[in-house]
Amino acid sequence: MIQTRIESILSSLGLMEEEILPYGRDVAKILFDTKERPRKGKLILTTAITPTKAGEGKTTTAIGLADGLSLLGKKALACLREPSLGPVFGVKGGGTGGGKERLVPEEGINLHFTGDIHALTSANNLIAAMVDNEIFQNSELDIDPESVVFPRAMDMNDRSLRHIETCLGTKEGPRHASSFVITAASELMAILCLSQNLEDFLNRTEDIKVAKNHKGKDIFVRDLKIRNALEKLMKKAILPNLVSTSNNTPAIVHGGPFANIAHGTNSIIATDLSLRLADYVVTEAGFGSDLGMEKYLDIVSPIQGFTPDLIVLVCTIRALKLHGGKAFEDLDKPDCTSLEKGVPNLLFHIHNASQYGLPVLVCINLFPSDTKEEVDCLSSILKERNIPFSLCSSYEDGPEGALDLAQKAIAILNENKKGFHPIVTDSMDVLEKIETIAKKTYGAENVVYEKDVLEKIRSLSPEERRFSVCISKTPNSLSDNPKLLNVPKHTLHVKGLRIFHGARFLVPLTGSIVTMPGLPKVPLAKRMER
Repeated sequence: MIQTRIESILSSLGLMEEEILPYGRDVAKILFDTKERPRKGKLILTTAITPTKAGEGKTTTAIGLADGLSLLGKKALACLREPSLGPVFGVKGGGTGGGKERLVPEEGINLHFTGDIHALTSANNLIAAMVDNEIFQNSELDIDPESVVFPRAMDMNDRSLRHIETCLGTKEGPRHASSFVITAASELMAILCLSQNLEDFLNRTEDIKVAKNHKGKDIFVRDLKIRNALEKLMKKAILPNLVSTSNNTPAIVHGGPFANIAHGTNSIIATDLSLRLADYVVTEAGFGSDLGMEKYLDIVSPIQGFTPDLIVLVCTIRALKLHGGKAFEDLDKPDCTSLEKGVPNLLFHIHNASQYGLPVLVCINLFPSDTKEEVDCLSSILKERNIPFSLCSSYEDGPEGALDLAQKAIAILNENKKGFHPIVTDSMDVLEKIETIAKKTYGAENVVYEKDVLEKIRSLSPEERRFSVCISKTPNSLSDNPKLLNVPKHTLHVKGLRIFHGARFLVPLTGSIVTMPGLPKVPLAKRMER
């Protein structure tokens, strides 16, 4: 009898059939309690320099590194986020890698997968529906419809839903403002990825503030009395998903918050499980080190109780040329001059990672358009500064193209130079947290706040002041202006503040960031092959 892909992965991880819930031949949910096995793995966090709008192949590199480690005979595992349909049909496309380094089943993971994001969307919209029903029914909660702050969600880019009005008829209740966020930017997605288990997820969800009553008293999800209903929706979605790479390395894929809006990495549950199943775990944090990596190290690591052992910083010659002044449409044209001018962006991101006390390995993710002269130029710059780096061609060459990266990662890990320390601590005041992140990881000269934001910060409760800070910022620049490339002199402009009581972080909104993206002029949905 032919062994299915998932059966092969089970045997490589030492999992038993009774410890999984199969979803076809290539996918399964993992059922067992992680505490039954000791945490033994080394954790490698993949991040990047400030990316171009097309991305720099961070996910592809993470998958390639896991495959490269496997090719060396190591027990390795990739631990990644679930793709959102918004990017899939919008600008970036799927989130399963590319070339010869992909997750499989690729289309299944990119689309409906095991239904986790659907379950999360349904749970979110159940809360929203219950709030409006309490208003319609004139319940004892006495909710003021003008005070509702909990948004609806959907897993799609649709700018027309950013601001809406509900109850436009005459019998549905009082008309009031509402909004949609993309599910990956919802508080429930953040909670899913920060929770230790289902019980923790439900406790955090019940802490979400949804509105006020007419006397000004806060109303929380717990007041809606729907804990059991939420549990039924989420009891399978909380379980990590087991798949594999196209080269048969195990992969756990679970949760998918955006890093420009939320904290940008897979679930704590998935990472903890991965470290108990493998000796080397490769995970990623969205966008550049100023976003996903900072949030991983200052928000996620303190919660999960363990930190990365190595930072792999992905850069491309294309992105460096963009930061050096070359137009996006001309990035495939050779140009060592603009490459050299863009190097400060790379050096800034190396400093970002190093200031946390973690070793950094630069990965030059090679593109077919890169010339030998450009590669030699960048290599010389890094050698002169004694910066560890590797050339990676896994997109074109598969695991063999990541062998050097894997070998150098192992060598650094064996040196055990880890001395982690976050740059933001609980003892800091809210303004100090914001300004520390802005100045140390964005290179901002100062921070300017809208008047109502300062008033909101001053009115925070003692508990809210202890929350983490998760800044919402464009990924296309170190500043809050996507047009300012390289390492610009800039001021960070904080224009709004959201309080996520369940996720337990404050979200300062900067620049023109939105929590419901729009589709481009020509969406990828129009260009998909059959």
